[in-house]
Amino acid sequence: MCVFPDGAAPAEPLRLDCDVAVALEHARDGVRRRSRLATQGWAEVADDQALVGPVRVDFGRPRSHLRGMTDDLTHLGLVEDGEIRLDEAALTLALLDHPGVDLAPYRQLLDEMETRVGVAGRGVTAPAERADVLAMVLAGEFGFAGDADSYDHPDNADLLRVLDRRRGLPVSLSILWVAVARRVGWTADALDVPGHVLVLLGAEADPVIVDPFAGGVRVDAGRLTSLVQRSGEIPGAVTHIAAMPNRSVLVRLLQNQASRAEQAGQGRRALELYARMTIMAPATVHAWWERGRLELLDDHVSAARASLSAILEITRDQALRRRVSETLEALPDS
Repeated sequence: MCVFPDGAAPAEPLRLDCDVAVALEHARDGVRRRSRLATQGWAEVADDQALVGPVRVDFGRPRSHLRGMTDDLTHLGLVEDGEIRLDEAALTLALLDHPGVDLAPYRQLLDEMETRVGVAGRGVTAPAERADVLAMVLAGEFGFAGDADSYDHPDNADLLRVLDRRRGLPVSLSILWVAVARRVGWTADALDVPGHVLVLLGAEADPVIVDPFAGGVRVDAGRLTSLVQRSGEIPGAVTHIAAMPNRSVLVRLLQNQASRAEQAGQGRRALELYARMTIMAPATVHAWWERGRLELLDDHVSAARASLSAILEITRDQALRRRVSETLEALPDS
């Protein structure tokens, strides 16, 4: 496995050596490889997901990974993080894949959940009691739960489809819980846990951690340690986890979609999603790198050069800057 050296905290390790070597080879030998792609419809790429056999990445559609970019998406990349409303932002991202869909019914559903939590939680001040109210309303009355049966389905990371199906991934359900809690004036944040996302309620005093994917069950220190150890990331007891900035939560949502798209062989879909990340969260090194890697695989060397150059504009990590510069020098003429 290739590990990303920068402190950008990507949702999964950045394949700085393994996959870029494949992409560079592909770009240098573009004519022969493109001819093969024209007949076979796929490119062999290295991956770090322990998959058996090559990943089939389809680059057969016309170059259009920047299509569907709206002023709202650009706006998300410009506003202060604290001004981002997670539910509205997630609806904006989902709408890119459902052009023309009327958001009014979805906003009405969110309003209904806000009203019910506000009524049921009137006068409730303790974080533990607020957690109970959220679980009663969101999981109990509205039926939102984790989709364990079809976990990797793209619908689970699409807020429109999550609201339709009442099923989702840990990150999409956490967005819902945090958004509704904040709507009624409660303090709530998504927590970045390896392989999972949880929700923290009441950060000021007596905080409570819950798991929306499991219906809002409380997560004590023992359960938290078990979750982290299950991911294989950190041995021993967990003493500290960090709340995620709003923009990072949205990047995590898109990252889930992008990694699954690439694993499914949908190269252009993955490229489109990484392009969205770089517009919405332009300081995210991981997104620029993955965008550039896929642009190389698509024989779009000039675009890859621009994406990799963007990394040099946003990081001061000297080791990373050196490795990116070396990669840029190794690119063939476009």
